[in-house]
Amino acid sequence: MSLFSLEGQVAVITGSSRGIGKAIAERMAEQGARVVISSRKAEPCNEVAAAINARHGAGRAIAIPANISSKQDLQHLAEEAVRQLGPIDTLVCNAASNPYYGPMAGIEDDQFRKILENNVIANHWLINFVTPSMVQRRQGSIVIVSSIGGLRGSPVIGAYNISKAADFQLARNLAVELGPHNVRVNCIAPGLIRTDFARALWEDEAMLKQRMSTTPLRRIGEPDEIAGAAVFLASKAGSYMTGQSIVVDGGVTI
Repeated sequence: MSLFSLEGQVAVITGSSRGIGKAIAERMAEQGARVVISSRKAEPCNEVAAAINARHGAGRAIAIPANISSKQDLQHLAEEAVRQLGPIDTLVCNAASNPYYGPMAGIEDDQFRKILENNVIANHWLINFVTPSMVQRRQGSIVIVSSIGGLRGSPVIGAYNISKAADFQLARNLAVELGPHNVRVNCIAPGLIRTDFARALWEDEAMLKQRMSTTPLRRIGEPDEIAGAAVFLASKAGSYMTGQSIVVDGGVTI
């Protein structure tokens, strides 16, 4: 069996109705995992799950909508995934929010609070709902999708970057706590990826031109180029990695 096989695994991926999360779910299903598609709205989740099932066979994907701002929704996501598919082997915390684009001096308190709650505290909630079973079974992989923004400053997405820096530390700290139970926690830090979420950045022609001119690959990334790192961290190939951050970017990040 391939070191990258996920055969027999159950994987829950938040924010997986589009963009990076969708690409991760599709690639994990391709490697044999049964995947849970989750985002705020049911219809897009159902569409992605149906497409995966059409490609890989019935039962390979299910949809469980959840709003990451709701602790109750996240608890339901974890419990319903287990009820339908069995114990969760891999959790990918990919969903995030960024309701503000501009300098830190202009951000409203509610906007800043939403960024921190959805990008950090929601991950903390969901991880705590999922890990007791992993600890009991002495196996599991948690992947937090952070960002290279957590490694650098920005004049327009500073609050988002602060939340993503916190995600790095969340992974490091949980790795220390959960490592003795053979549960691994790692981060992926994507660079600028062509997603709807990052549209404000890559549709800014001046910013995009400057970014590509200083990036060795001279381009931005596509969602599927992040998926391989998530498969690696969930598989036996990544079995001796925890508390780490994999930067997936086309060049120098800081």
